[in-house]
Amino acid sequence: MHILLSNDDGYLAPGILALYKALQPLGRVTVIAPEQNHSGASNSLTLSRPLSIHRVAGGERDGFMFVNGTPTDCVHIAMTGFLDEKPDLVVSGINQGENMGEDVLYSGTVAAAIEGVMFGVPGIAFSQIDRGWDRIDDVAKAAHDIVAQALVSHLPHTDGTAPLLNVNIPNRPYADLYRWRVTRLGTRHHSQPVVIQKSPRGEDIYWIGPAGDAKDSSEGTDFHAIDDGCISITPMQLDLTHHARLAAMRANGWDRG
Repeated sequence: MHILLSNDDGYLAPGILALYKALQPLGRVTVIAPEQNHSGASNSLTLSRPLSIHRVAGGERDGFMFVNGTPTDCVHIAMTGFLDEKPDLVVSGINQGENMGEDVLYSGTVAAAIEGVMFGVPGIAFSQIDRGWDRIDDVAKAAHDIVAQALVSHLPHTDGTAPLLNVNIPNRPYADLYRWRVTRLGTRHHSQPVVIQKSPRGEDIYWIGPAGDAKDSSEGTDFHAIDDGCISITPMQLDLTHHARLAAMRANGWDRG
């Protein structure tokens, strides 16, 4: 079993180190992660300049590789020539902070797992709910259990697409992380307002506001599972086509020619 491990917090983040240690009993783990934090990078690729890969020598991150690019860059490079062969699984994280609801559209953590799926390799993205890295080793142990379950359960490829899981884990002791729920994505209210400040030159500068609170946290959602102290495991897909609307538009004469 060969696992490619990446993240969006950068190769120096505590989350990727904890996950690397936790996954080692499951197989060979190759780390290719961004050099810098790329939270919110989504699925962006760096196309305006060349990229470099460097390898850490010594210390507990010995052998880690880092790229001066995005999470998607890391996995894309690995899949398109850097590695001798494709890995069996792409794992991303552990992210500092939750990725639930619409967060998955912005998340570099989720994007790294998605990039693996786009190349036919199953992907799992892990995030811990609260920022600050509290209980990260406990969260990593729970992540190990979920990866092990995925390996033994042989999640099927559906419609020719590799499985993709988005996992959110509470910052709790490992003994409290035995409850898992398979969930759907909830939804959030709109983001909080942009923060406007003045630059030293008197120009307006803008900070993107925090994510909105949960809007749909009903039973079955990732928000509901987390609120109940459970791990949330959401199977996702890449098909963004709104099939019902497609059929309605065709029925209403949108096709021409």
